[in-house]
Amino acid sequence: MLCSRRLIALTSLLLTSGVVFSPLFANAQMKDLGARSPDPHLQEIRDAGHNSPDWVLVAPHLPDPAVSSAATLELEGDVLRARRFPADALDYFRYAYNRGGNPTILLNKMGVTELELGNVSMARLYFQAALKKRRKDPQTWNNLGAVEFMDRQYGSAIRDYKQALKFNGTMAVYHSNLGLAYVESKDFDRGRNQLATAVKLDPEIFTRRNTAGSSLHILATGDRTAFCFEMAKAYAMLGNETEMLHSLETASEGGLDIRAAMQNDKDLSRYANDPRVVEIVRIAKSIQASRAAASVASAVTPLAPSVPAAR
Repeated sequence: MLCSRRLIALTSLLLTSGVVFSPLFANAQMKDLGARSPDPHLQEIRDAGHNSPDWVLVAPHLPDPAVSSAATLELEGDVLRARRFPADALDYFRYAYNRGGNPTILLNKMGVTELELGNVSMARLYFQAALKKRRKDPQTWNNLGAVEFMDRQYGSAIRDYKQALKFNGTMAVYHSNLGLAYVESKDFDRGRNQLATAVKLDPEIFTRRNTAGSSLHILATGDRTAFCFEMAKAYAMLGNETEMLHSLETASEGGLDIRAAMQNDKDLSRYANDPRVVEIVRIAKSIQASRAAASVASAVTPLAPSVPAAR
């Protein structure tokens, strides 16, 4: 259940990372991605991987970059990423790129990997380079939107997600991401509508975990309580009471007076006095009271025991 997980995570994430490129690499005329100097941090990741027991099993089967096809090298990159060797996986995506592999796909894979490793600025450069190769690629627009979202540039994220939907309006992930960007921008009506569309297209979008693709899916927002309440509205609109109640539970535990807030929504208002909602509020208040008591108790410094004076 999405509202019970705290991540800004990636649901359809991909790949790996190994070298640093200067901003010039975003030029559409990239000719040799291999001619860049290594990043010491990523080299540490590579070295750590090579010291693991699994590397002994993987290393003997690596294809020769000099003679292997782009498809073989890309597949090896996917395998290395799945086996948690990101720096080496990025190497193989670069090899595949230089052997004539699909540039848009490979740049997206490298960009998503940079995000996995926390390199947001580098990921942005990869996605921008991918758009120079194929301007109308919806996946790249979505991934660039995810970068902007992580940088809290919600207006830019919304524009990018809209571009993704312009070129493919049937992807639930794109609707979900746009919905979350609207929620962060406090445009709750648009956010709720996009989230509801995402659930219609893919009922399991917020419960399924998948790390085998290369489309980034944002799974949480800064205002988790507000987001979960908007999800409750969306689920109520769709008639999914189970997920609605889960979302209301998280929003209530986050401190929201859900019964008062529900009165203002046409789909939720009929549940405001539902015994299940009343019980959710009761439990949330009990949890909050316990937390407050624990906080007060931890703030009280116990007095040191008195020691009788020596005679």
